[in-house]
Amino acid sequence: MPFSAMYRPSTAHAALGEEFYDVVEPARFPRHVLRHRDQKAAARVGLDGLDAAEWIAHFGRFEPLPGSFPKPLALRYHGHQFRSYNPDLGDGRGFLFAQAYDVQDQRLLDFGTKGSGTTPWSRAGDGRLTLKGGVREVLATSMLAALGVNTSRSFSLIETGEDLYRGDEPSPARSSVLVRLSHSHIRIGSFQRLAFLGQTENIVRLMDHTIRHHMPEVWVEDMAARAALFLGEVTRRVARTGAQWMVAGFVHGVLNTDNINVTGESFDYGPWRFLPTYDPAFTAAYFDHSGLYAYGRQPETLMWNLARLAGTLLPIADKSALEAALGGFGEALHAEFTHVLLYRLGLRPLGDARDAALARGFFSFLQESQAPFADAFFDWWGGVARAAQADAGPRGAFYASAAFDPVRAQLAEFAPSREDGLDDPFWRLEGPPRLLIEDVEALWAPIAERDDWSAFEAKLAGIARMSEVLDMRAAMLARSGKSD
Repeated sequence: MPFSAMYRPSTAHAALGEEFYDVVEPARFPRHVLRHRDQKAAARVGLDGLDAAEWIAHFGRFEPLPGSFPKPLALRYHGHQFRSYNPDLGDGRGFLFAQAYDVQDQRLLDFGTKGSGTTPWSRAGDGRLTLKGGVREVLATSMLAALGVNTSRSFSLIETGEDLYRGDEPSPARSSVLVRLSHSHIRIGSFQRLAFLGQTENIVRLMDHTIRHHMPEVWVEDMAARAALFLGEVTRRVARTGAQWMVAGFVHGVLNTDNINVTGESFDYGPWRFLPTYDPAFTAAYFDHSGLYAYGRQPETLMWNLARLAGTLLPIADKSALEAALGGFGEALHAEFTHVLLYRLGLRPLGDARDAALARGFFSFLQESQAPFADAFFDWWGGVARAAQADAGPRGAFYASAAFDPVRAQLAEFAPSREDGLDDPFWRLEGPPRLLIEDVEALWAPIAERDDWSAFEAKLAGIARMSEVLDMRAAMLARSGKSD
């Protein structure tokens, strides 16, 4: 039976009305070769029983999923792109294909596409995605999820047999269509569009829809109070995701307001990069000439974007209450930063100021020493119990420096988060969990040259093993008592 008894489809977004989207037709592709499917994610929505032909029918040809939308919906939104307002945005090469509920926690999930054809918002683009772009997104989401970042999942990647011409890739480039699984595709830019058009009633409608389906705990009857609570919840979620990026050494690259999901989930990966070494000025996008979205400026940018969301709520809420809601950003960011850093180091929190002190000390060391970013976390997983191996390892010179002395003293105060110490299965991993740009290029080269996917598949298998061992995401969810 291809559809599990737990499969529970939804048409929730369609209920908002056609003011919020355009009904569209998917592209017809000449070829469909399944290159990646996330079977674990499929089980979450009761679709793990689909065979290859059924999978391609739904996620390559976009035959409707039973009980969800009869035709896809291209969502409407605006946004600030590099701080310049653009009213001509919207889903230009993607759409909302379907919705379903997570069988475990009953949260609403979107099946959103990338590369699925032109829409009214394509702006003369071809609506397609290169295969390399799809591969990069699969890698990004897999690694980020393993590192505990609140991210969308790359549900499906299908090669589609077209030749694409791009200025930033050797052309003709192979084509693909990606389906991501995400907790909503409602963006800050979705609210900005309604504010731009003066549609206050629709702002309330979209806010209440978001609360009802994604954050019901903030609902109160008073509309002004509800708007402030909504903004406060979005602020906390976005701040936590930003902190997770920073500890992961991740640079999103294009933090426009249309790329910020109000559920706080990181999504839409284009020119992303991971840090080789700590560098606040490190940028991911070759076109980010001013460094606006550099690694070290990501928290500032997220806060700026949240202020744009607050501006859309001014017609329905008190300004001082909205300012107070935005004020929770710093506390949420710093608390999550400390928490995630301790889990990246495999240490049990002490629950006092020493936790934050270690976080500051470790990052000061990374900045001063320029030790390899991901490797340093790997070497000191479990704290000083690992000292002999770390000191004798290939990066021992960094840890013999004066810059590391205060960190070593701080680490001595913390116990490993696992009781098995050096028998921790973390140490059976092949090496540091890293995905630098040269690693991505090395994985892509055999695909481009001889259609050899073995290195890519081995990398995903290694990331999956790391994810099972770290289990950082579950630890964060347990701490917050929520599933966001």
